[in-house]
Amino acid sequence: MKYRFGKVIVISLGGSIIYPDIIDISYVKKFRTFVLSHLKNGKQFVVVCGGGKLARIFQDAAGEITSVTHEDKDWIGIHSTRLNAQLLRTVFKKEAAPVVFDHRRKIKKITHPVTIASGWHPGWSTDFVAAAIAKDFRIAEYIEAGKPAYVYDKDPFAFKGAKRFEDISWKEYRGLIPAKWIPGSHAPVDPVAAKLSDNAGIKSIVVDGRDIENFNNLICGRNFRGTIIG
Repeated sequence: MKYRFGKVIVISLGGSIIYPDIIDISYVKKFRTFVLSHLKNGKQFVVVCGGGKLARIFQDAAGEITSVTHEDKDWIGIHSTRLNAQLLRTVFKKEAAPVVFDHRRKIKKITHPVTIASGWHPGWSTDFVAAAIAKDFRIAEYIEAGKPAYVYDKDPFAFKGAKRFEDISWKEYRGLIPAKWIPGSHAPVDPVAAKLSDNAGIKSIVVDGRDIENFNNLICGRNFRGTIIG
């Protein structure tokens, strides 16, 4: 399976890829090299950072002390994504926009080779941010770089017979996931992003963000392992 991109590539980079238990420095180095290699070919990247373990550490700590609402959990998650985003913006300092894209109207035009985004607002996941950026800047798709590499009909870690999809419609996909967003919930593309993408006619390409070689094949228009939703 192959896919062709335009000039601007939007990536929702899962927090569990950047910060699985601690910051994965080795991965960030590889990701930086991967992005820089494609800048030479005229590509531009918008990278939306998830919160990962960092968000859960703070959310769990707050929950040990007091009752925590979904909105409070979202705000902790948002600030975790902002810290991860500042890390990547620093790593790409020469190439990146000088500010983190941390609310919807902050950046009006993609002018830098790399733009780093974080979470925006409670109830809006970083998946939603990637979908909204694609919609606002008229980009046909965004990459969902998390884990695992495909969309399945059920949790592949819990069910050995889970069926994987190489392509699936938004209608079919939305039938597989919960209807509402819950902070910390796990789905390749969460419900709020799926709804926006479906309504806007935007595709999402699900890949294993840890596999840089496969990631590179996808961007280069070669055969890749993953699922196209749309």
